[in-house]
Amino acid sequence: KEQMRALQTMHEGFGRNFGAALSALLRSIMDVKLTSVDQLTYSEFVYSLENPTCFNLLKADPLEGNLILDINPSILYPIIDRLLGGGRESGPVARRPLTEIELRLVSRITSLFLDELRRAWENVLPLDLKVVRVESNPQLVQIVPPNEVVVLISFELTLGEIRGMVNLCIPFNSIERIGNQLSSNTWISYGRKTATPES
Repeated sequence: KEQMRALQTMHEGFGRNFGAALSALLRSIMDVKLTSVDQLTYSEFVYSLENPTCFNLLKADPLEGNLILDINPSILYPIIDRLLGGGRESGPVARRPLTEIELRLVSRITSLFLDELRRAWENVLPLDLKVVRVESNPQLVQIVPPNEVVVLISFELTLGEIRGMVNLCIPFNSIERIGNQLSSNTWISYGRKTATPES
């Protein structure tokens, strides 16, 4: 419970900062809100996703294994449209894998995400984050066995009237060893100690 609460505290701050960074990039107000921090199996996570989607396989040294960053097409295509100078009105969301040009633009979004994630984790563990590969079909990537427990951190992104989800999936065995570091940093957010509640 303490570790889940620590993850929640860290990623609430992350959401605000990522939203501010995205707003600056898009020159448009982008709201990013942490919606949940849950435990589920890897197969439950994968089958809850759309196909095609934007499924980023991440390396996060020194954590073991891989993490997943999934960006839902319902918010991704409107963001790409805005990056290409599109107006406020967004057409129907395309149901297809990303093109090479779109993947280049998406890398700007994922870079921002990883930069802010690095900052959010600074107090717990300095992470070296990078995208290893991008897939459109989530079922083609298996980072852990289907029944393995993962922590799913979900954010809702809002751009005008458009909403969509971004999910960060962390295998439980990746963070098991740093449980104590996570727990002791429950009340630390972005290098700022906040008052620990009275016990």
